[in-house]
Amino acid sequence: MADAGPGEDAALLLRDFVNTLDVDSGTDGLAAPADLARWLTERGLVPSGTAASDADLAMGIALREGLRAAMLAHRGPTDEEVCDLDDVLAELPLRVVLDGPRPALVPAGDAAAAAAGLARVASAIMDAAAAGTWARLKVCEEDTCRWAFLDTSKNRSRAWCSMKTCGNRTKTRAYRARRRPPAGAAPAR
Repeated sequence: MADAGPGEDAALLLRDFVNTLDVDSGTDGLAAPADLARWLTERGLVPSGTAASDADLAMGIALREGLRAAMLAHRGPTDEEVCDLDDVLAELPLRVVLDGPRPALVPAGDAAAAAAGLARVASAIMDAAAAGTWARLKVCEEDTCRWAFLDTSKNRSRAWCSMKTCGNRTKTRAYRARRRPPAGAAPAR
């Protein structure tokens, strides 16, 4: 989307950060501190040459999974335990500035640190909320997927990252469950 606004850009950044873990394949884009530093650098969140530590990586993974849990809650009430994102956000070096047309969250401290890049990811929550896209960030309802997506449907009812894949899997399972004979019933002839 070439003409995406700042709020949508923020939402897409958050979506992409959560999707560094592909639950379906088990592929983790943040498997090592260098992976985190590379991801932050490629998105312009930290300068080239920024290094990340094991503690930065642990913070990044906690932030990612906290965001995933928050996005899971956006689709409605859930039986799953939602981890608390507040503790992770409290650890990030953020401060409020009043220099622009509206208050903004910016990293505090060393702008070239990996923690500052993670703080920029966290500040995208506020930009997305201000633009109305935060509540549209959801996680796929398919338990084996959990891919984050931006629900752009008119009535905000999208449930799966892809109807072709995850929606089809879910609906096929439900169909088969309805067609399955009850336990203890004699087989049909």
